[in-house]
Amino acid sequence: MSEFLMRVVTFGEVMLRLAPPGFLRLGQVLPGSLDATFGGAEVNVAVSVAMQGGKAAYCTVLPDNPVTDAFLAELRRYNVDTDLVRKSKAGRFGIYFVETGANQRAGAVTYDRAESSIAVTPAAEYDWATILKDASRFHVTGITLAISKHAAEASLAGAKAAHERGIPVSCDLNFRKKLWNWEPGTKPAVLARKTMEQLLQYITLLVANEEDAEQVLGIHAANTSVESGEIDANAYIGVAKQIVDRFPTIQQVAITLRESISASHNNWGAMLYQRDGGKSWFAPTNADGQYEPFEIRNIVDRVGAGDSFAGGLIFALTTPELSSPETALTYAVAASCLKHSIIGDFNGSTRTEIEVLMKGGGRGRVQR
Repeated sequence: MSEFLMRVVTFGEVMLRLAPPGFLRLGQVLPGSLDATFGGAEVNVAVSVAMQGGKAAYCTVLPDNPVTDAFLAELRRYNVDTDLVRKSKAGRFGIYFVETGANQRAGAVTYDRAESSIAVTPAAEYDWATILKDASRFHVTGITLAISKHAAEASLAGAKAAHERGIPVSCDLNFRKKLWNWEPGTKPAVLARKTMEQLLQYITLLVANEEDAEQVLGIHAANTSVESGEIDANAYIGVAKQIVDRFPTIQQVAITLRESISASHNNWGAMLYQRDGGKSWFAPTNADGQYEPFEIRNIVDRVGAGDSFAGGLIFALTTPELSSPETALTYAVAASCLKHSIIGDFNGSTRTEIEVLMKGGGRGRVQR
């Protein structure tokens, strides 16, 4: 394995994640105890990169209190650089509650993040020259732009600063209808589109799930119904082509393909499209080279799976021996498949574990 020299900087909001144990619902345990961990799209990516052997730094704004101190200690445990985390007297630590779904009962997320520190921090307070000083890649998601006008303006400024410095910028669309409400009188999808279209002029790698492109950009995949769990994987080649035609800076589009048979049983795979040559790849594939998604039964926790895909893809694309598009995609899908077996936002899978699954070692036998 070669030494990983690239430094990935991610920018966004971390939250305290509160969840009932197992498959219990909030109403069954409150008043009572909840499992407390940390999570958030961009920090999930940073942890994945660091866990797999890369260099990652996380940039955010948090209140100066013991919860923040505990979070910083957790990041250091995962070898994520915390030098870009700024403590503020303004705002609060965001929270979200998650119920894990099972069978025909869907999972549920409840946000309590209004007026968080990053949401109330003006864009002018970020020193992007310092933040991006040693960065080899900058990563942000649509979630951060959704939480407030300040956070959206900061994300746009960061992406523009990276783009002007020749630093590749990646973005996960991550549409969250519940969050796009900071412009009164504007519908969430409309606000998301006009804001994200500004960001996408600086992006080189775009990550999305099977419905993000339709909800944010109005680009629909033919013969596909996400609600019914029916996906025509090949239709997403056309979606990716329309995206790169609309946004000239985007060089690659990666789309995760989830077919939800139930909350506990999903098929999982992804597609990667490259502007250069108009080539596309799917993963995983069978012995004949045809797309054949992972069939994931008895899902433990699917929250953060998309972030684990983005983190795995970014790590692979910036690691020489994994950097070919086909290999990088296969690696990212394997990484995110394993995340479905891990409780919490963070993907605790190592590079070795991911590469075992890439090579067909997905039987779950005890490693002795």
